[in-house]
Amino acid sequence: MKPMSLLGNEKKKGLSDSVKNILAVTCGICIAAVSFSGCTDRSNILDESSTVPESSVSQVTEEEAAENNALIGETNVDLVQLKAGTNPNAEIAVMKTSMGDVTIELYRDKAPLAVDNFVTLANSGYYNGIIFHRVIDNFMIQGGDPTGTGRGGQSIYEDEQGNPVPFKDEFSLDLWNFRGALSMANSGANTNGSQFFIVQTPFVTDDIVEAMKKQNFPETVIAHYQEVGGTPHLDWKHTVFGQVIDGMDIVDAIAGVDVDNASKPVEDVVIHSITVTGSPEPDSLEEPAESAAE
Repeated sequence: MKPMSLLGNEKKKGLSDSVKNILAVTCGICIAAVSFSGCTDRSNILDESSTVPESSVSQVTEEEAAENNALIGETNVDLVQLKAGTNPNAEIAVMKTSMGDVTIELYRDKAPLAVDNFVTLANSGYYNGIIFHRVIDNFMIQGGDPTGTGRGGQSIYEDEQGNPVPFKDEFSLDLWNFRGALSMANSGANTNGSQFFIVQTPFVTDDIVEAMKKQNFPETVIAHYQEVGGTPHLDWKHTVFGQVIDGMDIVDAIAGVDVDNASKPVEDVVIHSITVTGSPEPDSLEEPAESAAE
């Protein structure tokens, strides 16, 4: 476990002006789509029947959002997910499931807290035997909860008293919830624990594309969403920290299994193990500039 001090509800630090500006993007997107943050019951954090509570969206006008996002030039965006699988030195996680293997490239430099949490839990065997407790075809598959209920799981981080604490969100202009993205599940801002999901939806609807254009999403981001699909309404709400580079057919197969009325597979889909290679040596890891907790 990693001791981390708990901070008060102070304003986030360390985000670039561009990131702060683009946080306004999802104001328009969420009107055109559904959102899955802010639920106290983690089993429903990715419930496609949920709608966006008014208090959870950015309180800016569409004109202000468009003006802010227009300041984000294409040169500020490096879509590392488009290069996934080409870096021979990448940190790679192989998730062995009861339906086949899924290989994921991790982005420690973009989301160090999330990657360190995932890798440490994986290396400890924490995820071994855990099921995908919630799957929705044409949306996502969710796992990482040792209770299998959607209400459990904890991060590796601790407060000064040694109690497990959730860690803060990490957002980057370089990572988006494209199809195949590995993202943190949560029950609201800065409530990340052990649960994660893989985006499976292979399309974006025309109204979402129009909303992205209206809010001045970077053109390269819109184009890739149109090409591969994804969930742009989850951007800036769920931390992206990896991308599937092999095994999307397995993800699709898991998403297509029979489920009950709570979207839980009728027959368990089990994570047997997650093996990570390419991780830096512990001595070479830099301490995060900020606490893991907010």
